[in-house]
Amino acid sequence: MNIKTTLSISEAQKKFFDIATDVQKPGIHFTFTEKGRPKAVLMSAEEFESWQETMEVMREFPDLYKDIKKTDRAVKTGEYKKWATLDDIMVKYGYIVADKGKTKYGVGNKNRKKSAKRIK
Repeated sequence: MNIKTTLSISEAQKKFFDIATDVQKPGIHFTFTEKGRPKAVLMSAEEFESWQETMEVMREFPDLYKDIKKTDRAVKTGEYKKWATLDDIMVKYGYIVADKGKTKYGVGNKNRKKSAKRIK
């Protein structure tokens, strides 16, 4: 336990407003103890939400670490170049994909507005 951020619950009660301010700093959290044993942790709402999102991702993608390793290997070996692109998948499902070689950002020239001239 980090002694600096570990306090008894009774001590935390006395310093509650200071603690609430301190936990707003990135990576700072407080552990509250009762009879020397950890009972609760206080962290910023932003950090708590980040932890929740991380846990949700881990539940939805339990093999994420393996997938990342597989992707890293594919990038190193060049295997990823054989993978389908987003355009390939969109065409497969019937979407019309712009010919990116002829127009910038897939927008035809007639649809672009000319920018206004600057007044000097």
